[in-house]
Amino acid sequence: MLRNPHGWYSPVLERHMDLLVYGHAGARVLIFPTRRGRFYEYEKLGLVEALRDKIEQGWLQLICVDSIDAESLYSESIPPAERIQRHIAYEAYILQEVLPFSEKLNPGSFLISHGCSFGAFHAVNIALRHPEQFGKVVAFSGRYNLAVPTSEFRGLFDDYYDENIYYHTPNHFLPNLHDEQLLAKIRKLEFVIVIGSDDPFLESNFQLERDLTHKGISHEFYVWEGRAHQADAWQKMVDIYL
Repeated sequence: MLRNPHGWYSPVLERHMDLLVYGHAGARVLIFPTRRGRFYEYEKLGLVEALRDKIEQGWLQLICVDSIDAESLYSESIPPAERIQRHIAYEAYILQEVLPFSEKLNPGSFLISHGCSFGAFHAVNIALRHPEQFGKVVAFSGRYNLAVPTSEFRGLFDDYYDENIYYHTPNHFLPNLHDEQLLAKIRKLEFVIVIGSDDPFLESNFQLERDLTHKGISHEFYVWEGRAHQADAWQKMVDIYL
């Protein structure tokens, strides 16, 4: 299995960014790490190994990107308005730098947006906002409303709220989305959403599922027994759904 590290200075983020590419061909899978995770996390969690056969057969090519969560959405050292602006810059880095790089690496290939836990938020959010770039979304154990605290996790904006946060909160902007041109593009995507029955983000996932249904967006939605919010569960999920 090919394993190639890449990295460059990002003009958008004004810092060096790394990523890892696994495989030589097949559908590209843009993989976001979990909260504050790194570009090598997917391998560390055993998820690359779980997909080894599909990668070696040339069915999938993984593009594992780094996160900047510690200096954006999960930063506690800058005001909330700056946190969301830094996240917006990260989205621009993915769209303007990572996706063109991956397209040159594997021209014309199908593109999947994927992540686990906080990575699932990134995967769903960017695909809903820019559906013309993707063909499929596969999201495990995600949280789709970062503004509201749960029983275990704080809200990420300290009760601050603005238009940027709204448009990067799938549970908020999707139910109010009435742009038929954008909805038509979203309806072309395949969605696979998976969550554990005891996951603290279960209700957020139920809301996402309801909103997808209401907007006529076809999707698969699965609730696994227990919390299912850890590597051993995700290893089984990727083998089934990716």
